[in-house]
Amino acid sequence: MPPTAQDEICFMPAKELAGMIREKKISSREVMQAHLKRIAQINPKVNAIVTLVPEEQLLAQALAADEAVAKGNLRGPLHGLPVGVKDLHLTKGIRTTHGSPLHAGDIPNVDCLVVEREKNAGAIVIGKTNVPEWGLGSQTFNPVFGPTLNPYDLTKTCGGSTGGGAVALACGMVPLADGSDMGGSLRNPPNFCNVVGIRPSPGRVPNPPTTLGWFTLSVDGPVARNSADCAFFLSVLAGFDRRSPISIDQGGSPLANSLGRDFKGVRVAMFKDLGLPWEPAVRDAVKAQRKVLDSLGCIVEEAEPDFTDANDCFLQWRHWSIELAFGDILEANAEKLNEYVHWHVHEGRKLTGPQLARIEAKRTELYQRMRQFMDTYEFFVLPVNQVLPFDVKTHYPTEIAGVKMETYMAWMKSAYYISAVGNPAMSVPCAFSKSGLPIGIQIVGRHNDDWGVLQMGYAFEQATNIGKRRPPIV
Repeated sequence: MPPTAQDEICFMPAKELAGMIREKKISSREVMQAHLKRIAQINPKVNAIVTLVPEEQLLAQALAADEAVAKGNLRGPLHGLPVGVKDLHLTKGIRTTHGSPLHAGDIPNVDCLVVEREKNAGAIVIGKTNVPEWGLGSQTFNPVFGPTLNPYDLTKTCGGSTGGGAVALACGMVPLADGSDMGGSLRNPPNFCNVVGIRPSPGRVPNPPTTLGWFTLSVDGPVARNSADCAFFLSVLAGFDRRSPISIDQGGSPLANSLGRDFKGVRVAMFKDLGLPWEPAVRDAVKAQRKVLDSLGCIVEEAEPDFTDANDCFLQWRHWSIELAFGDILEANAEKLNEYVHWHVHEGRKLTGPQLARIEAKRTELYQRMRQFMDTYEFFVLPVNQVLPFDVKTHYPTEIAGVKMETYMAWMKSAYYISAVGNPAMSVPCAFSKSGLPIGIQIVGRHNDDWGVLQMGYAFEQATNIGKRRPPIV
């Protein structure tokens, strides 16, 4: 099918599109109309956007953005640009369900900080993107809206929990989408959908309102179709906020600057096996990227950190946090909460103060081992997770290479081990399987070096161009 004007708009880099709106080369209204048309064509096939703001409201906001441009009153870098918002993020006046029947009709009266910053930068919230129920698990399905389908194979999962956002991007339905990540949710959906996502350092993007202000496992961040757009969006979302005790003061942050960098002589560690089972297509595709890193001038060695206790450190704190979030709700609504919530709450109630103290001590030791490893290597490269996109009717893989998975998320250890140490990490497209399914590479950087990760992601992307392959349905 030959490209059309709609294709050009809907697959144009977000940063370029925002620049064209500012420079009056295209109107926000034209951009909105193109994306609404794309949503009408594609969304019924994939179920990525589950709540769409009424068209008349969106076009009125776009018109207001154009009038502001005419008067020279630009709100910010995202002025007039549509953005998809994850259905876990509170949106004032727009339904926010968390994929749960308990909240199927909820309309918040406040925006969370991420949405607040998007709007302050001039973005227009086009709608809400689908999530697993309560955002638990990396398979996007829930009893309110059903599953979101992988646009490269409609019989497969798109991952989760930022599944709707990744699919909407891959299909050209939004230029940018936000998300969140505890165990891999800003990395696995991009990995499964041939787009880009970064799990920023804890505190890079503050996440009020939250009950757990000091909690570092869960972070918010951007998803985009390329690394430059990911950095562009992160520059909007990042920044100090007094409501968050771990908020990072950006200072002279380079997040909105050019990503170009010479990687000659930079030391990179390529994973061995982490002691985990792998689907061969995933393992082999990522190891094959060594030649790309070599071509960038990197010094690549096979090495990996000691992740002893990473599994326990992640799972115990996850149990603890979910028990806090759902323990009281479970008492009154046990039948309306899924098996994952029941399991986490049950396990969380077993934890004692001394147990958590020892887990935190082990996590500190884990961090120090990771720090020492990253003193030698500036980047650590590995798969995002251990399998290819699987059947959308399967809730989660129960076995990999003959090894049974002990929990619903054990197939994601290569993602959540990184969450446990808190280093920034991103997923960038690197290959396709023989069956045409996307495979991403996970790039992990040093503590708080989000910018370095984005630079490496950009360099890798420029050397491969894998991310330019569109889904067959568009």
